[in-house]
Amino acid sequence: MAIIEKLHVARFRNLNDQYLEPNKNINLILGSNGQGKTNFIESIYYLGHSRSFKTKNIKDVIPFEKDLIQINAIIDGEKVTLSKSKSKSTIVIGTEKITSNSLLSQHLPTQIISPDRGFIVGGSPKLKRSYLDWGVFHDNKEVLKTYKSYNKTLKNINAILTGNNQNQLEEWFSKFAFLSVEITQARINYIQKLTQILGESPLLSLKSFVDSTKSLEFKLQTGWVKEVDSLNQNEIKKYLQNNKSSFIKTKHLGYGPHRASIDFYLSKKNEGFLSRGEQKKLSIVFWMLQVLVLAKDNSDPVVLIDDISSELDQEKINSILDFLTNLNIQIFITDIGNKDLPLDPKKTNIYLIKNGVITSV
Repeated sequence: MAIIEKLHVARFRNLNDQYLEPNKNINLILGSNGQGKTNFIESIYYLGHSRSFKTKNIKDVIPFEKDLIQINAIIDGEKVTLSKSKSKSTIVIGTEKITSNSLLSQHLPTQIISPDRGFIVGGSPKLKRSYLDWGVFHDNKEVLKTYKSYNKTLKNINAILTGNNQNQLEEWFSKFAFLSVEITQARINYIQKLTQILGESPLLSLKSFVDSTKSLEFKLQTGWVKEVDSLNQNEIKKYLQNNKSSFIKTKHLGYGPHRASIDFYLSKKNEGFLSRGEQKKLSIVFWMLQVLVLAKDNSDPVVLIDDISSELDQEKINSILDFLTNLNIQIFITDIGNKDLPLDPKKTNIYLIKNGVITSV
């Protein structure tokens, strides 16, 4: 169970030397627009991933006239320090310097819902894969090695396809087919787990999100054409061999798990035919299902909700908070403070943020 006991945002965007001792349950950060609420949420996300959900450029999060970001925390009794500049990244857990972001994510699993990240239903395939693979990784940490090998193999295949010597393609195709099956099977297993949990009692309180008479379904698009069995290594290898000339012409491999996605259905209706409001509601249900899976496995994530009242009405806010607080996980919420939030004052720390300065209420 991940609990941030102390948090020191030394340098991050407009946050400078901000120190908190968060509540192990709920932490509400209130402030007007442009004061640093999202920056604060982003700093916690960064601590758990060593990257942002808003930008790929480190220069965007380094404060003006500074040369690095630095975030420190005590998580489950152990100190975690992340420092990053344009040229160097340092992550220390306890007394050990680590080089793997995955170890950081295991130590501080975070799940986020933010307007800046977007909603998975109706979202891009890249966003869908990001949410899906976050869940797959935390559900089965051994699969990370497979993902790394797959990405390396894909990179090598694409490099060969852009060159003049394709002699090694057969060997790489065999490895790619094997790894492809492993990843697809892990994703299928995870989606099946989500589907199984979907009808269980903890979700029955979410009546404002999904009408009880309607069924929600997830379908994995594996990244392969329909005639290829994505779980058959020999079929995948044969397809790659038969279409080698096409891949050489395009100079990249356009099929496989790196092209996967998820389709969502509500009462057999594809997400493309749903309203934006319905897409948003189903995105939140999927997100909460992912949190529930981790909670059931005693790997409770730290949950981040940015600008909660800007995207949701009062009924949905109440449903989300009721659902999450019953899981006894640590939650950080930002809001402008224009709606009543049903929070237990005994389990809640409230902070104000203005011009990047956070004060306890």
